[in-house]
Amino acid sequence: MTEQCSLCGLPTPSAPITGADVEGTFCCQGCLEVTRSLDESDVQGSGSDVRAEIRERAGESSRDRADADDLAEAFLAIDGMHCTTCESFLSLRGESTEGIASVEASYATDTARVRYDPDHVERAHLPEKLSGYGYTARFRDGDAETRHQESTITRLVVGVFLAMLVMPWYLFFLYPRYVGVDIGILTADMTTTVNLYFPMAVIALLATGVVFYTGWPILRGAYVSLTTGHPNMDLLLAVAILGAYTYSTVALATGSIHLYYDVSIAIVLVVTAGTYYEQRLKRQATGLLSSLTEARVSEATRRTADGRTETVSVEELAAGDEVIVAPGERVPADGTVREGTAAVDEAILTGESLPATKEPGDEVVGGAVVTDSSLVVEVGDGAGNTLDRLTSLLWSVQSEGHAVQRFADRLATVFVPLVLLVAAVVTGWRLLAGGEIAGALLAGLTVLVAACPCAMGLATPLAVAGGLRDALERGVVVTNGALFESAPSVETVVFDKTGTLTTGEMEVREFVGDKTALEAAAPLERHSSHPVASAIVDFATTETDGHSGDRGPESGDSPDSGLDVEPDGGLEGSAVSADTDGPSASVAEFERHPGEGISGRVDGDRVVVGTPELVERQAGPLPEPLEAAVEAARDGGDMPVAIGREGRAQAIAIVGDREREGWQAVLEDFSDRDVVVLTGDDESAAERFREHPAVDSVFAGVPPDGKVATVRRLGAERTTAMVGDGTNDAPALAAADVGVAVAGTARAAEAADVVVPDGTLSDVPVAFDLASATRRRIRENIGWALLYNAVALPLAALGVLNPLFAAVAMATSSILVVSNSRRPVL
Repeated sequence: MTEQCSLCGLPTPSAPITGADVEGTFCCQGCLEVTRSLDESDVQGSGSDVRAEIRERAGESSRDRADADDLAEAFLAIDGMHCTTCESFLSLRGESTEGIASVEASYATDTARVRYDPDHVERAHLPEKLSGYGYTARFRDGDAETRHQESTITRLVVGVFLAMLVMPWYLFFLYPRYVGVDIGILTADMTTTVNLYFPMAVIALLATGVVFYTGWPILRGAYVSLTTGHPNMDLLLAVAILGAYTYSTVALATGSIHLYYDVSIAIVLVVTAGTYYEQRLKRQATGLLSSLTEARVSEATRRTADGRTETVSVEELAAGDEVIVAPGERVPADGTVREGTAAVDEAILTGESLPATKEPGDEVVGGAVVTDSSLVVEVGDGAGNTLDRLTSLLWSVQSEGHAVQRFADRLATVFVPLVLLVAAVVTGWRLLAGGEIAGALLAGLTVLVAACPCAMGLATPLAVAGGLRDALERGVVVTNGALFESAPSVETVVFDKTGTLTTGEMEVREFVGDKTALEAAAPLERHSSHPVASAIVDFATTETDGHSGDRGPESGDSPDSGLDVEPDGGLEGSAVSADTDGPSASVAEFERHPGEGISGRVDGDRVVVGTPELVERQAGPLPEPLEAAVEAARDGGDMPVAIGREGRAQAIAIVGDREREGWQAVLEDFSDRDVVVLTGDDESAAERFREHPAVDSVFAGVPPDGKVATVRRLGAERTTAMVGDGTNDAPALAAADVGVAVAGTARAAEAADVVVPDGTLSDVPVAFDLASATRRRIRENIGWALLYNAVALPLAALGVLNPLFAAVAMATSSILVVSNSRRPVL
């Protein structure tokens, strides 16, 4: 019976790894070293308990040492990882190296994120620091990945070209001779040894190029699996490829023309083509995700020591720099307000749909929108974090592995020894029965060829590639292959409110009072970049023209009113014309009241628009109907905006977060699961979602940390999905079994398993449907591959098949898997 690793529980190799100072046997050097590192600790319990303790300690060590300033970050591909314990071993090994603060290794992606001190270790030396004990580290920058994909194409093209030179000899000469048919082609001059064997030698040479050039990645993967003592799918493929190649070479050297180079060539080309297809789909996914960066801040206005300003790239900002953010612009980096007071839309961080007033000393988050007045912000630590997060996201997409593929690799640990044993038994039995050596070897080769796992090797990657393809066609980007396994099992779906079920943009829900007040308020609001101003302008245009006309500046865009705005954004004392679709209105004495509203003269009339308190101070008390509207708006979680003109309060515009189109139908699509709505807003703002029949629970007033705790609590007993958009949702997205980012921020997308870049909420249920369909396709492919091997292997062992027919059967099974994977999953 196969022994199990004392640490991780995986089967040990035939020669288990042991240590004189450590009890137990281990599957790899990594497990031994981890156990040795904790030898004097009090870690006790089952293998899973020990692994959890190891990961916790490694994580604590990483966090403690990652707090240091001035650390650089690099991403390395790691070859040789084959169990989750390898993650902890690489972390412990890296963190014991001078100059390396933390190493976060991922078995699923074969990638390590390394944080290091560039003053103590050079970036170029990182791979050698982490290599050893069967692991090989290498850089994976963007150019390297591009070269890797180009290398796959080159290998495939060369392999196809060489195969085109080889296969005519098989089609018109060797295949007919194998079955005793003389078709009279290429046989006239084949009577002499030279004329017969010289073309065969050319075939051998061409096949050598295919096997050892095009097939090199497969052979290298097999070598890595041998050095770690764990057979994988590459080893299964390599056994068949080299078995057919070696037999053919020996046969040619002994005067036989029963050559099976075609089998080796077919295996190499089929697998390489499948690898290229999957890489191409992943590259498309990366390209679509890159569009998420287009709305990010790329430049900032930095104030120099002498008071002048300069435009610099965001990457050039350093802690302590002061940047000037004009109304309508995004804050380029996290920091603290030093000068100015303004309403800032920080939904990206807090999830609150309404802007918050920021004063000197308050912190602001990079990406938040300054709405109504300029701010001077001092850049805090980590100014480049946004770029780093996006880099992490793109690498995770390009290097993602799949849980079902790991199942196939675990199957290989049993299947490879079994196939080798069967081949050896068949060969030995033929020899003991008095058969010729060539015949016995041919029987063993037939077993190896029949058992060649081309179909098994293609089953998962092609099905996943098909799922990625169909998802991309629908505007959905899968960033974690585990989605295909976990999404179909989801029992609870948690939706964030602001930015997910709503758009995060303001709209006028109700207007109470004299609508002619809009004619005075709209020209004034056109000169404000506050999101509420845009909502009032839109509403006024709709009311007066019957359709959406001129819009005020959108949240996040610089205002473009055609006005001569002074550097501080003021228009005090000026008289200008507000261009509209309707009659021109003259605006004078424009004044901002940060956090409260605006005022000025419109066609000579004194107009004030803002909070009820501001209007009461400047235009007089609110009539009773307007006071009732204010109270109702606040009870409903909306914002009341008062309008006063010529010393009299005239109207109330009730402004609220615009609901996202189709949100009710989307919730209905998940009616077969428990649906939960989370929001940072208060109870009144969330009340309308309680009334939806598909919603089981609503949790309001939940801060970001509370969202994580809620998701974890819900996920303790049931598989849970989280759907969100903002930076404040990122921890909850990561905590859920399945995270879905609807457009939103880079931090949210980084934490998610699937991203809907264009923000179409109706694509969320589509993502779940695609995941379920892809999982079915994966299981169909693996089922067919297992069925093929269950039939072909006994037939080969009994001598019913020869290598040629075994190769045909193998190719047929692969074609069926490929054809099944090419079908749309939905």
